[in-house]
Amino acid sequence: ASDIGAPCAPWQHQSQFIPIRHDMNRRQFLASVSAAAVLPLPGFAGQTPLKLKAETVSQQILPEGEGTTAMLGFNGSMPGPEIRLKRGARASIEVENGLEEGTAVHWHGIRLENRMDGVPVLTQDLINPGDSKTYSFVPPDAGTYWYHSHYISQEQVARGLMGPLIVEDDAPLDLDHDITVILSDWIIDEDGSLVDEFTDMHSVAHAGYMGNFARGFLSRSEVQQGDRIRLRLINAATNRIFPLSISGVSGSVVALDGMALRQPRAASDLVLAPAQRADLIVDVTGPVGFDMPTRQEPYRLAELSISGENTDRQSGPPPTLAAPDLPAPGAPSQHLTLTMMGGAMGGRHGGANIWSFNDVSDLPDAPFAAIERGETVRITFVNDTAFPHGIHLHGHHFYELAADDSLGDLRDTTLVAAGESRDVLCVFDNPGRWLIHCHMLSHAIGGMRTWVEVT
Repeated sequence: ASDIGAPCAPWQHQSQFIPIRHDMNRRQFLASVSAAAVLPLPGFAGQTPLKLKAETVSQQILPEGEGTTAMLGFNGSMPGPEIRLKRGARASIEVENGLEEGTAVHWHGIRLENRMDGVPVLTQDLINPGDSKTYSFVPPDAGTYWYHSHYISQEQVARGLMGPLIVEDDAPLDLDHDITVILSDWIIDEDGSLVDEFTDMHSVAHAGYMGNFARGFLSRSEVQQGDRIRLRLINAATNRIFPLSISGVSGSVVALDGMALRQPRAASDLVLAPAQRADLIVDVTGPVGFDMPTRQEPYRLAELSISGENTDRQSGPPPTLAAPDLPAPGAPSQHLTLTMMGGAMGGRHGGANIWSFNDVSDLPDAPFAAIERGETVRITFVNDTAFPHGIHLHGHHFYELAADDSLGDLRDTTLVAAGESRDVLCVFDNPGRWLIHCHMLSHAIGGMRTWVEVT
């Protein structure tokens, strides 16, 4: 079953229990965050190419003293090592498969050459057990990205085959710390074992595999009062949309999905669909909490503690990120419509799976659209279902269009609410066979995936 589907810092594990599965009789950890435990990650110093090994790992996902969880990871860790690359410099990353099943790695959000995109069937063969593949590409854009399995990904990503990928700015910014925050969730039993409901048909037909436990993984555990920091937020969950409230800071969102905003905006009402990212530049005013609002009370995902005060930091405007260097869109030569169909409480459709695009389930033999390189194309994503979907286009970024057709944010994944539509404008300047799919990975395995060919 095919799924179209630099030194690193230690991750800081922080967590609480989410009371979502009411059939589980377990005490709750809503009162406090568990004690921080540093998870050492392997470094890449002196390695050419960089090396990642997919393998089984045992992870302390639940609070210290609770059971450990058998998972998958890279280089002995989940999440995998933070990879930091230079913009415009060729990177080579060798992926060794130490699993008992095939795998492939997708470099999410990177506008790379098609044969390095990591999608079985479309761009490469599987990396079979015991084999290796070297991915080589030149990242053209600074920003926050990530890497993850793209084979039976609704399971392999949930089990832990993912990690952060940072393309550094050409010139260092005036910051005290640059901190990566990865968010995810899992269904975990009381003994720490992962519940294997990745393809449960009820979940696939509804909102997807949703955990009863979530946490944030941070590359740093403490900061000083008055520090100016960059927060790189990555939603690595397979299906969960994370609304976020961040306390103890004052500042702005400066980038989405790796691309700098034209104007920074307030960090309130921040929502990340699966695979989406957000960068914030903020000043620390107190202990920093990352909370997910719920109908009961805010749920603490992670936090940064305060250790002392930064008396050297001078007040002033935050640093500005370099503007994205993408081709300007012209008048669209095609207007395509991609309609999401199916699922529970959805209408009948012509696809052979639970979900479909335009009455077609799963990866079709022919592309959804044939596009000449350099064409500007308008796509209307129509959500004719009862659930939200985060639609991801490989190999490109696109502009979300406002109601007056003005250019909005540059994204590689757009969240379309149930019953609503979203228009985007994309310059397809990257040749190859590019996947489009719902990044609620339960929906992707349930049929919601297609592709375009750029020639």
